[in-house]
Amino acid sequence: MPIPTDIRLIRAENLLKVAFDDGAAFDLPAEYLRVESPSAEVQGHGPGQRMYVGGKKNVGISAVEQVGHYAVRLVFDDGHDSGIFSWDYLFELGAGHERKWADYLAALAARGLSR
Repeated sequence: MPIPTDIRLIRAENLLKVAFDDGAAFDLPAEYLRVESPSAEVQGHGPGQRMYVGGKKNVGISAVEQVGHYAVRLVFDDGHDSGIFSWDYLFELGAGHERKWADYLAALAARGLSR
């Protein structure tokens, strides 16, 4: 999998910009990263336990902390800070942004939740 060459937090836009060594680059909104967090709070502890978190439209990222040479921990301004975003997962989120976002919006609507 590609390795990030640049990770930049653009607070004014609530955006994480990530560029990879294969030339791929993604602008990942804070809301998207929050609702797709790899944490157990969002993903659950096993298959079929995924939680759909609403009400995160205006969430921001307070900090980006490197975790070893394989990931970053994102600290969100709603207090969520337990997701470790590996390089592979950041790439997956970037490459699958359209599909994952559409799936998330559909899941919210099915549950009567809003962004």
